[in-house]
Amino acid sequence: MARRSPNTIEAYRISLECFLHYLAEREHIDRGDVSFDHFDRPHLKGWLAWMADQRHYAPRTIALRLTTVKAFLTYCSAEDITLVAFSQAATALRAPASARKPIEYLTGPETRAVLAACTGRTAKSRRNRMLLILLYDTAARVGEITSLTLQDLRLGKPGHVVLTGKRNKTRIVPLAGKTIEHLGAYLAEFHPGTTQLPATRPAFYSLHNGKPTALSTDTVAAVLTHAATTARQRCPSIPNNIHCHMLRKTKAMGLYQQGIPLPVIMRLLGHENMSTTAAFYAFATIDMMRQAVEAATPAIDSPAAQRLTENRLQALYSLR
Repeated sequence: MARRSPNTIEAYRISLECFLHYLAEREHIDRGDVSFDHFDRPHLKGWLAWMADQRHYAPRTIALRLTTVKAFLTYCSAEDITLVAFSQAATALRAPASARKPIEYLTGPETRAVLAACTGRTAKSRRNRMLLILLYDTAARVGEITSLTLQDLRLGKPGHVVLTGKRNKTRIVPLAGKTIEHLGAYLAEFHPGTTQLPATRPAFYSLHNGKPTALSTDTVAAVLTHAATTARQRCPSIPNNIHCHMLRKTKAMGLYQQGIPLPVIMRLLGHENMSTTAAFYAFATIDMMRQAVEAATPAIDSPAAQRLTENRLQALYSLR
């Protein structure tokens, strides 16, 4: 049985409610009269047009709604073979394409300014500094950081953390040497006698009634926002809409710019589908494109290159 998060289940419910609302409003079909016959191609196409023209939903929202209905019909067809035709007809439908936006990420100076914003003068500041360093270095989702426990931190060679992502799937992410040094100092201060502590003790916590309680995702977001506000004094270009996922994209884009293959980045990010990673980083930066153009453009005053043989020309022309 597939295990979906509460947020995913709620998104499925909203999408199916949207289709039922369309049937009631536009087709005048009451909920009690809805059957699988209403999940045919004409009704689904009308629903897509209604969401775009009447509700003015964004293309991504329409795509999400359609994906939910497709998943529902796929499940139903697996339970009842007579519904296979409905599932196949829905699968052939395509949501309107949405324009891809360039990925939002921080520059090197902006990243350094944010990570250095927590001065470490107080215990809370030192905790927050380690929190942001690990959030960036692991390219983790914020929920993966808040759920970290002591048993997930491995400082011995090779140093790494074990992250638990969507659907409780785990992945191993290596740590930079400097991050391991910071983490060692952090554990010595906030988790003294680590070997004697419960393995499930939260790595990042605040005390409630004297007991360590894992930080919430809202708390982590507030820590980043405060750090960005402080860092903006020395680096004004830091965007106002900074969020935790931007650190994840920043780290991944840095790896991409260093020439790390997308399959490796995909594993570090915990993406199951290569297309998810590729969609994020399909937009190369202007500098990357400029460097590529310059590398492929010979200087005007350079001597003529050796003439290519006919075999080499044919090989070049055949490239795809």
